[in-house]
Amino acid sequence: MSPSTLPASVPLHCPGVAIIGGGPAGLMAAEAARAAGVEVDLFEAKASAGRKFLIAGRGGLNLTHGDPRPDFDRRYTLGARSVAGWLDAFDGPALRRWAAELGVRTFVGTSGRVFPEDLKAAPLLRSWIARLKADGVRFHMRHRWIGFDGEGRALVDMPGGTRHLEARAVVLALGGGSWPQLGSDGAWLPWLSARGVPTRPLDASNCGFERPWTDLFRTRFAGAPLKPVAALWTDADGVARSRQGECVVSEYGLEGSLLYAIGADLRAALQARGEAGLLLDLLPATPEAKVREALGRDRDGRSLSEVLRRRLRLEGAKAALLRECLPPATLGDPAALAAAIKRLPIGLGPPRPIAEAISTAGGIALEAVDDDLAIRALPGWYACGEMLDWDAPTGGYLLTACFASGRIAGRTAASRAATRP
Repeated sequence: MSPSTLPASVPLHCPGVAIIGGGPAGLMAAEAARAAGVEVDLFEAKASAGRKFLIAGRGGLNLTHGDPRPDFDRRYTLGARSVAGWLDAFDGPALRRWAAELGVRTFVGTSGRVFPEDLKAAPLLRSWIARLKADGVRFHMRHRWIGFDGEGRALVDMPGGTRHLEARAVVLALGGGSWPQLGSDGAWLPWLSARGVPTRPLDASNCGFERPWTDLFRTRFAGAPLKPVAALWTDADGVARSRQGECVVSEYGLEGSLLYAIGADLRAALQARGEAGLLLDLLPATPEAKVREALGRDRDGRSLSEVLRRRLRLEGAKAALLRECLPPATLGDPAALAAAIKRLPIGLGPPRPIAEAISTAGGIALEAVDDDLAIRALPGWYACGEMLDWDAPTGGYLLTACFASGRIAGRTAASRAATRP
């Protein structure tokens, strides 16, 4: 008799490890636990597993990154030390070998990002789930964990009613709070907090930041890329930083990979001071002295827009951004304008809502789990993936850490399950 057909008076019994959540971390936990020889039941609230994984791969599945370690580890803006420990057991090259075992060959793109040769997520996910099922992992769709009852038992809402879960070990892999329509809604956070698990509020990560544009600028340039540009900012330790990359003008402000890479520092600045203090270098390859010289020469009757275009190749959204952000007096002063082109102040407001973000920071505090990802306050329970309070930019770093943490949690949960009566 399967768990979904048990009478209401019978608990939802799992003889080995129960995995709650069917994203990459949960699936990897299931694989690791099953490889250790214990029975595994995976519970997923949606009708199918890996939905966010599939959506993330629509534009080309960025599986990991080709950065060598320890450069790879430094991309984790929160929790880098803990994540480095996970990666010791399963890093980018190991992830590529794992994909190859599933029949998915990968390549390193010009940016260092690693993709499947067909750029698609679906073939990998299908092969993976098929292998898990063949290995004996039992999948239970439309089974949603809904917290604890008054006796501290985990409750699962499922077709036919709600039952309490009995398992030798439980791995939580519920994701953060982004893209809630795909299952990662962060509802679990107060349930764990109430049980004494240290948590931190979820924050939007890898998301855009708001900046009120004029109607004219928004209408003409929403969707326009700003590339290349360099961001100049002060990090959480008060150190002046710079980074070259790309971003995009959006209807609400700015978004894109450059903002994602420095988002943790921008959020920290906003929380501490109420402003992000971001400067943009619109011509990162051109020294300020050269910009000043180009603007200081006689215009020969040309407009400022024409001078910017002809002498500095500064046009489109970049040139319009100067008029959007600078007072007329600065636009009329060649030296001041040159300085602004190299250090244009962008008054960023708050990050976009969590529901729109690619990922989230916050969640279960890293000190709440041990090196095996066992939750200290809940014996027999483990956590992995985006539920934990770590953060990274896009580029394959997010997925790699989810896979790696799931592998650890599944393996150690299996060890506990194998030794419990």
